[in-house]
Amino acid sequence: MSSSRMEVGEIREAIAEQFHQPSSMLGEETLRLVTEFLAALNRGELRAAHRDEQGGWTADVVVKQGILLAFRAGTLTRKEQPPFFWSDKSTLPLRTIDPFQHNLRLVPGGSSIREGCYLGQNVVCMPPMYINIGAWVDDDTMIDSHVLIGSCAQIGKRVHLSAGAQIGGVLEPVGAVPVVIEDNVLVGGNAGIFEGTIVRQGAVVGAGTILTRTMPVYDLVKERVIEAGPGEALDIPERAVVVPGSRPARGSFAHQAGLQVYTPLIIKYRDEGTEARTALSEDLR
Repeated sequence: MSSSRMEVGEIREAIAEQFHQPSSMLGEETLRLVTEFLAALNRGELRAAHRDEQGGWTADVVVKQGILLAFRAGTLTRKEQPPFFWSDKSTLPLRTIDPFQHNLRLVPGGSSIREGCYLGQNVVCMPPMYINIGAWVDDDTMIDSHVLIGSCAQIGKRVHLSAGAQIGGVLEPVGAVPVVIEDNVLVGGNAGIFEGTIVRQGAVVGAGTILTRTMPVYDLVKERVIEAGPGEALDIPERAVVVPGSRPARGSFAHQAGLQVYTPLIIKYRDEGTEARTALSEDLR
């Protein structure tokens, strides 16, 4: 390999080759590859998942292999930024960001952004919050306090992740689609979205709502049940307003005891009143 920047095609080919090599054969060439790979993720030249023209999302297997290769090639290292210290793989440092290049507001107070994340323009990060490797955070998104954006999660434009929201990550299996939050979505406080769930454009996930691909979602407006098929993601429709709910638990004992189980409910689709309540204020930027 030369000392000049590797092209994206070269990076992809090298990852596909070295991912299957035993750890004993990973050396300086691998470390340079990991550095180039993480830089390409930072620039948005590589992405962990892609949306096709029909709206389907597909994981980029090579990108996930690259992240796993970065973990395997690194050694556990103590790092310091007084008065703090931490230990992590040598190949996965915290990201150094020029805030003026991104027009980024990163408010002080304990936030971390790992190397290998794409950040768009005008992103706001309120402390403390964490963005993991492989994540994509697009323009004008607001990340509130105590938010986790997991590995490879895909966050669209003008998304508001309210305080305490948890966006799960999916690294393995490498072919699994990560959590996707499309443009103009509001995720309420303490909501959790996990296991490759896709939340489509303009949807609202109410405070405290939990979404996973194993949970059925009951659409009270269109009188249907939305479920993930084998190997598929749970797909929340565009402009749906999802809130926590419950339904009777099955079985005679549950019936006798009056037990309920948690279930997410779509109670409406976004209207003018919803727009007014969920509008993002430009003053905050």
